[in-house]
Amino acid sequence: MFSLREAGYCSTKITGKAGTGNGRVACLDYTQLRERAASEGVPQEVRQQAGNNRKQKMNDSPATELADCYTNHEMGCGHEKRRRRGLRSVVACVALLAATLPLPAQDAKAPELPPGELVRLAVANEVAAASGHEVLHMFRSRKQTAKGSQTRIYVETTDALAAMLVGLNDQPLTAEQQKGETDHLAWLMNDPDQLRKKRAREREDEERTLRIVKALPDAFVYEYAGPANSPTGETGGEPVKLNFQPNPAYMPPSRVEQVLAGMQGYLLIDSKVQRIARIDGTLFREVSFGWGIIGHLDQGGHFMVQQADLGLGDGSWGITEISLNVTGKLLLFKSLKMVTDEVLSDFRKMPANLTFAQAVERLKTEQEKMAHNAHPDQAAEAQKTPQ
Repeated sequence: MFSLREAGYCSTKITGKAGTGNGRVACLDYTQLRERAASEGVPQEVRQQAGNNRKQKMNDSPATELADCYTNHEMGCGHEKRRRRGLRSVVACVALLAATLPLPAQDAKAPELPPGELVRLAVANEVAAASGHEVLHMFRSRKQTAKGSQTRIYVETTDALAAMLVGLNDQPLTAEQQKGETDHLAWLMNDPDQLRKKRAREREDEERTLRIVKALPDAFVYEYAGPANSPTGETGGEPVKLNFQPNPAYMPPSRVEQVLAGMQGYLLIDSKVQRIARIDGTLFREVSFGWGIIGHLDQGGHFMVQQADLGLGDGSWGITEISLNVTGKLLLFKSLKMVTDEVLSDFRKMPANLTFAQAVERLKTEQEKMAHNAHPDQAAEAQKTPQ
């Protein structure tokens, strides 16, 4: 909306607050208005009728005549000097109004979430996932050590984790080795006390891991390192990389978290679901426990744990790779050396409330399938009936 009070002066009335983008540009000449109307699909007859109305108003009012001198370059104005002054005023009005308009929305950059807050959010999601309803899986593990490789099949149950060794150095077990595995599982299945102890040890390991995860937001200082070209699962999002250094103000509450004080490395966080996709840490100094009496971990130790969406359609995540290269001493004399690379794959969802005994039967079935695939000719011969 605008009004012209006298020749050579143009004033604007802008609806809305300055800088909000709600204002309306008033000082536009007729040629611009005509081109805008044409681009917006206004019919020719409507534009012609609007021009006739302006001409009629010009004849009715001198003030309107002066106004049209500022907005209609095609009209014959009797005062050329005033017309030039009016054009200069139009330019001045547009320049002044442009200074009050905000930048385009695409130029504004949303504030970035502080890296520490992103880690805190991801850790909260990890804790929630660990505390929620547990989805049971069967999966395969291949662990490589200095002594060779071991292949196992695991089945999660409501009682304890059932596991069976099915391969050594990528070769099937012998008949004697297979019998040793089945006998061990039968012993656990028939001894409820041993099964409870096994489950208790597993829970202790889970709790220690969760304590480390919960300490991550406070134990380190984080900074963004840009996007990372690393997959986080079949349905995961683009990973965000954050470097971390020890937080000098952090005081480990126990020996479990004490190892974090000598560690540096990086995290990958899945940008879609905001979960930790990978943690990669290196000990840049020796870490002692109990003033060195209980033990210590040597400088240069390294570990990496990667997890991802398992692609089963239920949103469940699981660990897919673990790498450990840690040395040290326990109780001053016992050497500690953990050098392993483990890959977990072939995840399959299991029924809820699966018992340990039921899992053992599934392991036996999987072992038979592997034996058949490894020696199909022998399996076929064994199934032949006498003629």
